[in-house]
Amino acid sequence: MKLTIYKVDAFAEKIFEGNPAAVIPLTEWLPDPIMQQIALENNLSETAFFVPVESGFHLRWFTPKAEVKLCGHATLATAHVLFKHLGFAENEIRFDSLSGILKVRRENELIVLDFPASSIAEVEMPDAVAKAFNISPKTCLKGRDDFMLVFDNEAEVLSLQPDFQQLVEAKTRGVICTSKSENYDFVSRFFAPAVGVNEDPVTGSSHTMLIPFWAEKLRKNEMIAKQVSARGGILHCKLAGDRVKIGGNAVTFLTGEITI
Repeated sequence: MKLTIYKVDAFAEKIFEGNPAAVIPLTEWLPDPIMQQIALENNLSETAFFVPVESGFHLRWFTPKAEVKLCGHATLATAHVLFKHLGFAENEIRFDSLSGILKVRRENELIVLDFPASSIAEVEMPDAVAKAFNISPKTCLKGRDDFMLVFDNEAEVLSLQPDFQQLVEAKTRGVICTSKSENYDFVSRFFAPAVGVNEDPVTGSSHTMLIPFWAEKLRKNEMIAKQVSARGGILHCKLAGDRVKIGGNAVTFLTGEITI
């Protein structure tokens, strides 16, 4: 069997920026173990697979280790493939997923994700998370899937060198680290070694937690954020009730074919 594969840099304006994702269109689902093996072979933070359904498309995401419930950058990459390469003519795409219905719109130069906002609660920091970091945050919060650590400033976020094995022992998908920023509204980093991604370059799903948190703290519903990983990426953020809107650009790096 031959499958078309696209490699897309999401939340990027040019190649070698943002977060690379693989996107594989299907006409019907492959067995889960095969999709997991393809994701492992790709060795990217996420590989997205989608099939057409009556309401739009059914979308699934796999890290090298596991299927995940929500992935922002690979959703943006998938929408980019549909808009740019597969001739999808409408301005809005509807995806069915493990996180419910996700809508993605083309708005001028941006592709905008419409995701459910995450619940947020302040919690005591788990010992494994505390041991993983060289400095202590001001606050620890828990969302739908992740912990979030709030630091005093951007320099502290940039200086983090976590112990990834300790984070695996924390029994969480990932840990978001964030602070206010002088050049942006806020910055973040995202660590998820439990699902095979030590540090994710740009993470759309973490912003389902970041956006409502910073909207309340900064008293504004529209913000510009930067994920300050080595590759980095800019996210155009908006809080819309119990939804968040996350906009970005995408660039195709590769179009190819795989044989299984």
